Formats: sequence, C-alpha cells, structure tokens
Amino acid sequence: MAGERPTALALFSGGLDSILACRVIMAQGITVKAVKFVTPFFDDELLAREDDYRREIESRFGIDVVLRDLSVPYLQMLRRPVHGYGKNFNPCLDCKILIVATARAMLAELGASFIISGEVVGQRPMSQRPDALRVVERDSGCEGLLLRPLSAGRLPETVPERQGLVDRERLPKFFGRGRTAQIELAAALGITGYPSPAGGCILTDPNKAGRIRRFYEENSMVRAEDIRLLLFGRQFRLPAGSWLVLGRDQRENEKLLSLAREGDLVLRMSNWPGPVAVIRSFAGGGDLELAAALIRLFSKKGEGRSLGRVLLEAGSGAVAAGEIAGVREIPEAAWQQWLR
Repeated sequence: MAGERPTALALFSGGLDSILACRVIMAQGITVKAVKFVTPFFDDELLAREDDYRREIESRFGIDVVLRDLSVPYLQMLRRPVHGYGKNFNPCLDCKILIVATARAMLAELGASFIISGEVVGQRPMSQRPDALRVVERDSGCEGLLLRPLSAGRLPETVPERQGLVDRERLPKFFGRGRTAQIELAAALGITGYPSPAGGCILTDPNKAGRIRRFYEENSMVRAEDIRLLLFGRQFRLPAGSWLVLGRDQRENEKLLSLAREGDLVLRMSNWPGPVAVIRSFAGGGDLELAAALIRLFSKKGEGRSLGRVLLEAGSGAVAAGEIAGVREIPEAAWQQWLR
C-alpha cells in the first residue's frame, strides 16, 4: 500500500549494539520487529518469562521483541558446522548463518522486507571481518537483504538503501573493537541502562566447551534438555556409565531439581546439608551407591556428616525411592577420575 511504513526484522541480542541498530533504523520512520533467538547456550532462561522480558525491553528501549527457540536446528548444526569451529567448540560463522537464514524465513510472518543486525565491522575477529560478513550473507541466502546499520558506510549498499527505504547518509560508520562511538550515540539517543558487554558465548569457554564436545563425541543424539543439565554443577561419568550431576550450592540445587526429567534419579541428604544429585542414563552396576557416597563426600563438613542419610527421592523403573544403605567413603584419588 502506498505510503505504508516499511518494516525491518532486527536480530536482537539485547546488547548495546543491537539496541542501537534498532533505534537508528526506527529514527528513520521504519517499524522494527526484533527477534531474540535463544538456545541452551545463550538466553535459554528467558523462555520461562517471555512476557516479562518483552515488557522490559519495550519499557526501557522502546523496542518490540519476540523470542524464538532455535535449539533443535542449532544442536544439529553444532555437530558438524560447515565452516568449522573457533578456538574451542564455537561455530561462530555457522551460528550466524543459521540465525540469519531463520530470520529470512520469518520475514513474511512479521511483515518485514529486510533484516538488520548490530554487527560492527572488525569488532569480532572470527565473525565480523568483512569477508566473514559476506559469507554469512551468501550462505544464508540474504545477499542485499541484511543491513548492518552501525557500519553501513563501510559496507556495500543493500537493497533497502537502493530502494530508498533507508537513508544511508544518516547511518554510522563504526569500525573496530572500541565502544566509545556506541556509547556517545546511546547518549545522543537518550538510551540508558543498557547491559555491559557479556563474557561471550558458553561455547568459547574452554572448560564448558570441552565438556560439550566430549558429550557430542559420546552421544549420537543430543537434546536441549541434556545440554541444560550439562552446564550446571559437578559432572561425573560413573564407572558403569551413569551420568551424575551434583549441585555446588543452594542455587544449583534448585536448578538441578528444575532440570530433572522423567526417567532421571534424584537423590539428596535428608538430615544434613548437602548437594542435590541427578542421575541421567542410569546404568546400574553399583553407580547408585557411588552417587550416594559422592553426595556425602561433598556435603557440609562436620561430625554429623558420616551419619547423614542419602535418600533416592525419585526413582525410575526397577529403582525404587528410599534410603541408600551402606554409604561408604571414597578417597579423592578415586572420584577425580570420574569428573567430566
């Protein structure tokens, strides 16, 4: 319809760059529909409070955002990314390609004609080099449709610019890792309360990335619920093959209880402070008794620890709930070999 405002779909991370990308495009009279993609590796917890999150972003930054769970295709991509991994288990290019390709498939759903992102040329060494930015456009099928407003003046003209939907001369020309220009622009736009730069994707963390890589090597099927469990607590692979997770504090105890699924075993001390334990893929062979011993070992120190009772609160199949009898002591040299 003539005179109708164009709509852009924004890739929204929640960081300052993505906020600025939305706002500089909105300042040109363009409607922005922001999409925040989530997986077990980033922002998964928002799915439980989507309405609150949407209200928060609208109230603080004037941006209309929706969540989209990308877990299933993301976990499939992570097993064999076309462009390989970074320093650890991070498939940066394939991650971006998947996100942009998914956004392209959502254009009609949101009534949008092009995509914007908060990427800045040269900000990230693997995924924001000029050549990498071109690869993302090509392999996602979005050549000409993906506008990066914060670095537009340093990149080839896109379709919405050529069509006159976006005034290229009013867009920034940011470059590199510094954030001074972004902070100044935020102040000019009246944007406050934006989050500080995060520590990076979980898949770049050497310890967690190594754990996730090993899990992929050991399992032909990887589910989102497995990854969620893999990211918390002390992780053990017991001698018979059972997967044991122990909470390290009260917060993790509560989290593990929320992550337990049908078929998992749930154990804890009944009369002494100690960790909650979840056993997934229980393999028998004495692993239950070893799990009980580890619960006691990592319980609060004190004279009463050896008398603490370990209870199986949620059993499965032939494993009935009840007290685990004859809990023994485990020397440190023994349990360390089971750590994942």
